[in-house]
Amino acid sequence: MSDISYKKLWKLLIDRDMKKKDLMIAAGISATSMAKITRGENVQTAILVKICHALDCDLADIAEIIKNKGE
Repeated sequence: MSDISYKKLWKLLIDRDMKKKDLMIAAGISATSMAKITRGENVQTAILVKICHALDCDLADIAEIIKNKGE
């Protein structure tokens, strides 16, 4: 089983001098969705697409699949 990492998203926000709150407003996502992303939990693809549109980027620019050791 694989997990998802949003480290690329956090780096992108730092590069663009944005806070999580700024992203929530720009992408039109809820605090609940942002909390899930912050905890590295799964969110609906539609949420990730909203983030990509807001940041003018691709899914690969904000998230990556981390394979567990032993796979």
